[in-house]
Amino acid sequence: MSGGLPGLLARLRGQGEEAGIRLPHLAGLFVLTMVLSATLGEGRLSVFILLGLAAMVTVGVSLLMGYAGQVSLGQAAFYAIGGYTAGLTSVHGMPRLLGLAAAPLVAAAFAVVIGIPLLRLRGHHLAFATLATQLILLSLAGELGFLGGSIGLQGIPRLGAGSAELESDRGYAFITWAAVAVVVLIARNVIESRQGRGLRALATSEVAAESAGVAVGRAKLAVFALSAAFAGLAGGIYAYYVGYIAPGSFPVLLSIEYVVMAVVGGLGTIWGALAGATAITLLVQLLNNVGTMEGMPSYAPSVLSYAVYSVLLIAAVLFMPGGLVPAVRARLSSRASGAA
Repeated sequence: MSGGLPGLLARLRGQGEEAGIRLPHLAGLFVLTMVLSATLGEGRLSVFILLGLAAMVTVGVSLLMGYAGQVSLGQAAFYAIGGYTAGLTSVHGMPRLLGLAAAPLVAAAFAVVIGIPLLRLRGHHLAFATLATQLILLSLAGELGFLGGSIGLQGIPRLGAGSAELESDRGYAFITWAAVAVVVLIARNVIESRQGRGLRALATSEVAAESAGVAVGRAKLAVFALSAAFAGLAGGIYAYYVGYIAPGSFPVLLSIEYVVMAVVGGLGTIWGALAGATAITLLVQLLNNVGTMEGMPSYAPSVLSYAVYSVLLIAAVLFMPGGLVPAVRARLSSRASGAA
């Protein structure tokens, strides 16, 4: 793993032993997000919801790339599968909570099906294969009538049970961040389990992990499916929140955005995924505000986003190869050692 894309991944990975999150920290995070969901103004809640959805997907990307060493440039495909699953079940009269529960399951099942052949690839071959998967899915969604075609799937009802529905963004904020807490708890338990220790070995060297008794192929497939389930859950909530989805709702840029979030925050760390999702989501919102100012061309938001992603990736590789959270931890540790 000394050169090429695997070598770059090795430089970008955070420290595995720092990837876990203590239960008091998780409880504190849950309380903080619930307080913010209850107190933020209506104008900011939509950004807060989108931040939570991005955090769910990024936690899965961080595990997939930071532990299994598998690069996915098509994670938005699983986000789309979750959204279409929830939307289709709901517009056909099935219970909305059932649609939300089916979203991560269908996304994970699809990941298993395509993961069996895809995960035989490595490095940039796998990256391009996942990218091609997303492009194929978006193309099919645009052609299949029961998915709404290029027009999209419309009339998706609000999330709820029976006659009770979530009418405001505040309710969606509570649901979204409760789901983030569940995703973080699952990821934390996986990391600290026996299988998680096997994944740590896999992050260092597949050969060494296999020689230590780790079922490498099965481990990679499991974390691939888990990351897809996280994305599918986020996609399901997104479909109910927006009420309309189309192939254009899940561009390739979205998959790249998730990778940038994971790399900037710190691959293989849960806190890194949350920090990266927060930083990039807020930055994208700022760039959108700048790009839509009077006198700016229509393509300005997209161009600014691409430029910022490039700059952030270069900066992360050069100055914070482990990511933001590991870099901050190392800095605090060195200061504590100096003070002692």
